[in-house]
Amino acid sequence: MKLDDYITLGRSGLRVSPMSLGTMTFGQEWGWGADAGESRRMFDLYVERGGNFIDTANFYTNGSSERLLGQFIADRRESVVVATKYSLNMQPGNPNAGGNHRRNMVRSVEASLKRLGTDYIDLLYLHIWDGLTPFEEVMRAFDDLVRSGKVLYAGISDTPAWQIARMQTLAELRGWAPLVALQIEYSLIERTVERELLPMAQELGLGVLAWSPLGSGVLSGKYTRADLEHRNDPASGVTGSRKDVAVGNGALSARSLEIAEVVGQVAKEQGRSSAQVALAWLLQRRAPTVMPIIGARTFAQFEDNLGALDVQLDADALQRLEAASAVSMGFPHDFMALPMTQGVLSGGSSVRRPA
Repeated sequence: MKLDDYITLGRSGLRVSPMSLGTMTFGQEWGWGADAGESRRMFDLYVERGGNFIDTANFYTNGSSERLLGQFIADRRESVVVATKYSLNMQPGNPNAGGNHRRNMVRSVEASLKRLGTDYIDLLYLHIWDGLTPFEEVMRAFDDLVRSGKVLYAGISDTPAWQIARMQTLAELRGWAPLVALQIEYSLIERTVERELLPMAQELGLGVLAWSPLGSGVLSGKYTRADLEHRNDPASGVTGSRKDVAVGNGALSARSLEIAEVVGQVAKEQGRSSAQVALAWLLQRRAPTVMPIIGARTFAQFEDNLGALDVQLDADALQRLEAASAVSMGFPHDFMALPMTQGVLSGGSSVRRPA
């Protein structure tokens, strides 16, 4: 697989690379990102190898991520696909500067366009569901921005499957711009999305982007059990150190380290890095295809991550990784899969759905 082995995004005709360049690490405002020079080196390597799918957000490094990206794409805007997000509050104390509502969507898009130095956004994501805004308001606002040409495609991130399903259904019924992409946390240490979100994406035609594919660095093998004693200030949010973030979001746990140990064993046998193996597992997922978002802090890490494109895990390696990281599917999935349940459904007949 190569970065220029392009695939279409969901049910759209938009051509994108199978691995996206994540830019949450572009800028040092949060205490653990890359400076402008290192960010530029990662960007240049990605596009030199044929990559065209770049992920950012208005909130990342307090806007520096978008500003730096705007500088980097200035002479190649038409050859890259830029995805950004809105929802997170950029003006603490102003309740209307955050959330999913129309006002915040429109104002965030205008601000992102200025920081990016462009007159259109290829893909705009709702960043995280706020539980307050009517879903009709969100979808109509998306449609208005698409019709205006300021946004070309709509996507959604970090939202319950049932909510996304009714939003997509509404768009189809009313002839509004549909959602074409779903961005979710997905890795060997976070597989609960396989219960509802991934099957929903497959059925509703959403391309799937995986954020934190290395589990905040845990799957790279950088942490040990001694790090479980680390404590951080919950109020620090995304600032501080990478370890603070890993502890704060729950990625650094005893179970995660056990999974990371299996990843390390497979990596040693393959002559690869742990990060490459963890990313290769995602790249080999099917139905739906999953595109990892790689956001490294250094050029060396980024170059190593790209090496995952050359890794092909065999059936034994995949089985060991999946056994170590398996999660219960829960009700109703486990119940539906019981031989007894299937027997009374089919009456003994063999029935399957074609791919």
